[in-house]
Order: sequence, then C-alpha cells, then structure tokens
Amino acid sequence: VAYRLALPPVLSNLHDVSHVSQLRKYIRDPSHVVEMDEVQVRENLTYEKRSVVVVDHKLKELRGKSISLVKILWDAATGETTWEVESQFKEQYPFLFLD
Repeated sequence: VAYRLALPPVLSNLHDVSHVSQLRKYIRDPSHVVEMDEVQVRENLTYEKRSVVVVDHKLKELRGKSISLVKILWDAATGETTWEVESQFKEQYPFLFLD
C-alpha cells in the first residue's frame, strides 16, 4: 500500500509517495519539529547547520607542528558537538570569535 503525500511547494522536488511497509510507530517528541523558517533547504536538499557556540579549545601536537582545535556546539537541544580546525572555522564563522 502506498500513499501520496501533500508537500509544500518548496519541497516539490521530493518524492511524494510513501510506502506503508516503510512506516514505523512514531513516538511524539517536540524536539523533532523543525520550523521551516529556521532551516534553508537548498536545491540539492541539503542545508547548512548553524553553530551555536565555541565550547572548548585544545592544541593538537603533531611531529612538526601544532594545530589549534575548537569544540563547537551545533545544536543546544541535542548537545551535538564536533572538534574543528580553528583557522578554517574562523573563516567560515567569524562572528563566533569576536574577542
């Protein structure tokens, strides 16, 4: 059994058929709701995550050099964090490094 979904115009390039065999019971969670105003979906259906804050700094020592890393909190709700190279991250997100 398959159902045709009613999608908003901005998502018209998505496949609009859902097969029942792929469905699972859903447990409602308010953190799963994403406001469309908050996320700008690109033509290729990707989006850019906006970082929240720089949480930590560390210096990674290699044989001949040192690399400065920063720990970024991407989503406060889920607590998702990653370590990024500070110099590259400053180029992309200079507003996080206002000293």
